[in-house]
Amino acid sequence: QVQLVESGGGLVQAGGSLRLSCAASGRTFSRYAMGWFRQVPGAEREFVAAISRNGGMIYYGDSVKGRFTISRDNAKNAVYLQMNSLKHEDTAVYYCAAALNPYNIRGSYEYDSWGQGTQVTVSS
Repeated sequence: QVQLVESGGGLVQAGGSLRLSCAASGRTFSRYAMGWFRQVPGAEREFVAAISRNGGMIYYGDSVKGRFTISRDNAKNAVYLQMNSLKHEDTAVYYCAAALNPYNIRGSYEYDSWGQGTQVTVSS
């Protein structure tokens, strides 16, 4: 497993932008597909975005497509989520996660390691 630490959350007005970062420990980061999920109280964890091990394949949830961009830097053991045109409904705790050989990269059950989460609040 890898240890993951998210950063970059905060309070932003609707229409604004934030960039989340996730730092991973260990020398095997490039073996993992990486994903971002989000969760609000009382709801299931929602898939936001995912990126394959070498960055060649990228996936987005329907609610963020066209507004969010996932990227990774294997040399820095990091994955990022650029969030633009933020909406009030994007308010959630955002989690970074790592998966070895996921069959369904959109499924949270595929991910072995999770960060502690970072709060994103979008004021309307």
